[in-house]
Amino acid sequence: MTGTIINFVAVIVGSLIGLSVGNRIPEKTRQTLVSALGLFTLAYGVFIFSKTQNMLIPLFSLVLGTIIGELLKIEEGLTGLGEGIQKKLAKWNPNLTGESQKFVTGFVSASLLFCIGPMAILGAIQDGVSGDYQMLAIKSLLDGIASIAFASTLGVGVMFSAVVVLVYQGAISLLAGLLGQGFGDAVVAEMTATGGVILVGIAISNLLQIRKIRTGSFLPALFLAVLIVLLLNALGVSY
Repeated sequence: MTGTIINFVAVIVGSLIGLSVGNRIPEKTRQTLVSALGLFTLAYGVFIFSKTQNMLIPLFSLVLGTIIGELLKIEEGLTGLGEGIQKKLAKWNPNLTGESQKFVTGFVSASLLFCIGPMAILGAIQDGVSGDYQMLAIKSLLDGIASIAFASTLGVGVMFSAVVVLVYQGAISLLAGLLGQGFGDAVVAEMTATGGVILVGIAISNLLQIRKIRTGSFLPALFLAVLIVLLLNALGVSY
């Protein structure tokens, strides 16, 4: 839960900055900061991938996981979920006043940005299973910067999205911790290494915007990495 708490605080602090002085920060400065964090995220993804004890495990996990993710249309599902929530809220009360509508828009938009994505899920799982919250700490910096921009234009509703972050990521971390209590170091290492590749994809696609990558479809690879290691251990295969 440590990483989620850091993320919660980052969104609140960023929103407060955005509400007070956010509109004074040049757009180019914000973009450059995101690029810097994107480069760091890419380097961190490579670093945690190096923890693998057998590169074939992340490779097979990603290949099979991507096929499953595409068949299940996970990327479309995540995108559709966000769009669906926004549309339903717009229909729920179309007679909202200007300030109320602004609050709802800020709250919903920020909640979706901070929660619906591979990094939120991946970071929360890693925090819950191994107690390693570095990935969520990186996400916290990104969310903090984003909340400055959002709050400066959409108002105080952005700050309340921190509660959604706390509940959503906290629940994933707690569940991952309960399910992963019996996992050994090898399981954690290969799941982390697989997550490192996904993190590189997020950096390239979402942060540096070099090329669009459907990183949502990679998510099943995390669970496949766990299953492959457990299967190899059960068969007594050395890797």
